Amino acid sequence: MTQHARPDGPTPLDGVLVADFSRVLAGPSAAMTLADLGATVVKVEHPEGGDDTRRWGPPWTEGGSSYFDAVNRTKRSIALDLRDPADLAVAHELVARADVLVENFRPRSLDGFGLAPAATLRMNPRLVHCSVTGFGAGAGADLPGYDLVVQAVGGLMSITGQADGDPQKVGVALVDVLTGKDAVIGILAALRHRDVTGLGQHVEVNLLQSLIGSLANQASAFLASGVAPTRLGNAHPSIAPYESLRCADGLLVVACGNDGQFGRLCDVLGLDDLRGDPRFATNGDRVAHRDELVRLLEDVLGQRPAAEWQALLSAASVPAGGVNDIAQGIELATSLGLDPVVEIDGTSPQVAHPIRYSAFTSTPPTAPPALGQHSSEIRRWLTTLHQEHA
Repeated sequence: MTQHARPDGPTPLDGVLVADFSRVLAGPSAAMTLADLGATVVKVEHPEGGDDTRRWGPPWTEGGSSYFDAVNRTKRSIALDLRDPADLAVAHELVARADVLVENFRPRSLDGFGLAPAATLRMNPRLVHCSVTGFGAGAGADLPGYDLVVQAVGGLMSITGQADGDPQKVGVALVDVLTGKDAVIGILAALRHRDVTGLGQHVEVNLLQSLIGSLANQASAFLASGVAPTRLGNAHPSIAPYESLRCADGLLVVACGNDGQFGRLCDVLGLDDLRGDPRFATNGDRVAHRDELVRLLEDVLGQRPAAEWQALLSAASVPAGGVNDIAQGIELATSLGLDPVVEIDGTSPQVAHPIRYSAFTSTPPTAPPALGQHSSEIRRWLTTLHQEHA
């Protein structure tokens, strides 16, 4: 099977073969990142419909759904029905040749196919088998893992939204995204361990722990105090002003992380008297008197549009920004030379690999595959390898 060509030298995962048995978002996004880093990724899908996200639209793209395209570029697709003995044999041959296997089946559901972690590691001792689950392989093994449910039961929704409103989910499947990134970290660590020991291993990530691991100061606050944080809208529980403030035409986010920034904010707004006010002298004081501070700031901010204040505050090195939509966010990144979008032949533009490297570039992306697009090629390649090693 032809490897991805690199015109300017190798990438870190050149020669690494990934068998991607995962579906939806967390697992596929991890496998796509490995493809960005040079791995050859074979996406294994059921012949009838394939990955569920192929049907999650609109929007639709030339090759299918924009949802599917977002996490499946630069992969090859083989259609296999694991209940068919011949197809299962092909799957076993792929696993035997792979360096990495990514799957998000419910725990124990792969046992009957000989693809459970213990079985795959016997089949291929150098394999890194990464399992992505919702709630782990123990007492939560039978619970279906969907991002929205985990945002709810894991506590994220409880701290998202207005204080006097209902709990809210984040506007993207953030837990899936975070879990995919955790999976990549675990896989890369296991590949490095294999470089040293020659042996693969089973890597486990789950949505619930990835969410809890990302709660950072909020989880730490609970563990330190025993009091669960609550919703504060756009305000920060430990910093002020660090929130959205209303201007003449809309909201402006202001993020003063230290006393110096707060002092410069006062200078720009003409509120020099706040510097010496004991209610606002330190960050702790400002947090304790947040409501009074916000009222005083908004009295002045309400006299001009948000864009004018943003320009003035940015010039004074006070972190501030308007509340952009996604189009404006991408436009901003583009204007800063960050190249957030990549053009791909055969499909709509995609969000680019977000990391820059000084010694190499990520693999040039190719269009997400059609269902079973590479089945014949992959079957021939596996048959040839099997015959060579027989």
